[in-house]
Amino acid sequence: MKVASQHAITDDDFKKFREFFYRKTGMYFDDGKRYFVDKRLQERIAQTDSASFRDYFVMLRFQATGGELQQLINTMTVNETYFFREEYHFACMVKSMLPEIVVNKKDKDPIRIWSMPCSSGEEPFSIAIYLQEYWPQISQYDVDLMASDIDTDILKQASLGRFSRRSVQNLPAHLKSQYFREQVDGDYQLIDDLRQSVEFTRANLTELADTRRFRKVDVIFCRNLLIYFDDESRRQAAEAFYDALNPGGFICLGHSESMSRISGLFNVRKFPDAIVYQKPFASEKNKS
Repeated sequence: MKVASQHAITDDDFKKFREFFYRKTGMYFDDGKRYFVDKRLQERIAQTDSASFRDYFVMLRFQATGGELQQLINTMTVNETYFFREEYHFACMVKSMLPEIVVNKKDKDPIRIWSMPCSSGEEPFSIAIYLQEYWPQISQYDVDLMASDIDTDILKQASLGRFSRRSVQNLPAHLKSQYFREQVDGDYQLIDDLRQSVEFTRANLTELADTRRFRKVDVIFCRNLLIYFDDESRRQAAEAFYDALNPGGFICLGHSESMSRISGLFNVRKFPDAIVYQKPFASEKNKS
């Protein structure tokens, strides 16, 4: 195997790769991410025994299976999260969003919640814990908890339900002991009932074929992803979420993100715990 540092990435190489990766994923790396991108490209070039960036890039573009592209996506994505991160959104979900949503639910209609991107699973499992602990009506409704990510390695990790001490450090002690079993190596294993309550699937937010299977969703959590997109990809993502949501459904973004700067498709809702965005009801659209 060749040493990674042998493969220099020129300015032209970087620009070609940046454009290609953007078209495939919607993620855009500005010049400030140059070191991050170069390092991972050099690692993949070495690990695939490619002779140069050019050879590697040809394989990346034309490989029929797409396996190397997926491997590179897994390498380029950032998976920094922990349980109860930005907890105010979960409080808003049980105190404000769900009480509005159930008003329009008929008997037997499930409540559908989508975590995208779900990373290593801390967010969708935080939602599951919050529903169990803090939503009194949980026993009256079926809840479909869906979780997606573009990174297939991280999805495999998430489905195992095993987490580091750091991941669970913000959980109250009684919740940690109720829903986890501490392992001899210091990790925490989620109990099976909760682990099996979330369905994990791969999805690329900028691919219509991937997102069209998500429909009749009531709440979407998409936090700290759109900051990696450019304006066009953000607009595509907003339209994908609009199509996925039921009228009156909600979307939660990260604390530094604003749907109002991306799209006019959603109404801003200011609840006591959080500001979220709502797909208008048909009657509201007819008024505008």
